[in-house]
Amino acid sequence: MWRGNSPGGNPGAATEGTGGELGGQGNWGLEDAPGLLARASLPIMPAWPLPLASSALTLLLGALTSLFLWYCYRLGSQDMQALGAGSRAASVSGGPRGCSEAGRLSPGSSGEPGEGPRAEGLVCRRLRAYARRYSWAGMGRVRRAAQGGPGPGGGPGVLGIQRPGLLFLPDLPSAPFVPRDAQRHDVELLESSFPAILRDFGAVSWDFSGTTPLPRGWSPPLAPGCYQLLLYQAGRCQPSNCRRCPGAYRALRGLRTFMSANTFGNAGFSVLLPGARLEGRCGPTNARVRCHLGLKIPPGCELVVGGEPQCWAEGHCLLVDDSFLHTVAHNGSPEDGPRVVFIVDLWHPNVAGAERQALDFVFAPDP
Repeated sequence: MWRGNSPGGNPGAATEGTGGELGGQGNWGLEDAPGLLARASLPIMPAWPLPLASSALTLLLGALTSLFLWYCYRLGSQDMQALGAGSRAASVSGGPRGCSEAGRLSPGSSGEPGEGPRAEGLVCRRLRAYARRYSWAGMGRVRRAAQGGPGPGGGPGVLGIQRPGLLFLPDLPSAPFVPRDAQRHDVELLESSFPAILRDFGAVSWDFSGTTPLPRGWSPPLAPGCYQLLLYQAGRCQPSNCRRCPGAYRALRGLRTFMSANTFGNAGFSVLLPGARLEGRCGPTNARVRCHLGLKIPPGCELVVGGEPQCWAEGHCLLVDDSFLHTVAHNGSPEDGPRVVFIVDLWHPNVAGAERQALDFVFAPDP
């Protein structure tokens, strides 16, 4: 058999080429074909050091993780921008539930007894702070309220007679008067405390003639002939008044749904003199129910809420959703004396626990 010659001229010396690689320089014979074919069938893989491959994989995983985190950040930023934009739009358009662009708390009053600070500003910012600290879980209605979403029927409230001045929580059952069973425990506790609360009023009452300076603890009148002494004002306890009214304070401490740490929460005595009238107004939110315990109810007194008239009864509670347009009047004669009720702001029974916690955070009284 013929054999190729080597480069050095040595006959019969078969070589595989320089470096032993296929395609190298050199001569080969037919008997070398099987080995060459076997070598050619081996997979051709580039040399790749293991440490370098591990580093490349680590870099790839890091890049994918960074991309995922950036995507999540973008989604969260867009969501927060939408929340803030909706609130600003509601404020500019004059909507009753918008967040003010100034981002501050503005004073105001509505309802009876008088409201404390109305937290029209910082609502959206505080809600975002709450979500960062806790969670957005269960906050669907609160977020929609902060965005200033429309009420039932595409407008604020029911048929225009429910117009809360600050916060409208959607999807709450709406009725001017709330059944007593919705707050059975607190209603029964207040009614059982009626004698003690009435004694407390006797200890702090005066002639309400208006000819003498206001006694200690009594607030300036909301309207002519309308006076109040508050144990809690805008979520803040009034220590001196509470000490003077131990029976009423003890009853408040036993309530389960009292809004005691929220600027929407008030409690105290409300006095309406004969001939006095509080014209139609709406409370700041539908998230609360205002409980009226009748103490002294002379003839001719009337409460109209959402177009439905009602009257108080001594020793009994009346639950009112004061976000509906309401009017209070004492049409009796001067000899009948003042109408006196003890008013406590309770949570609406259909506001969930998580929503109460969030709203307490958002509308916490200023220190």
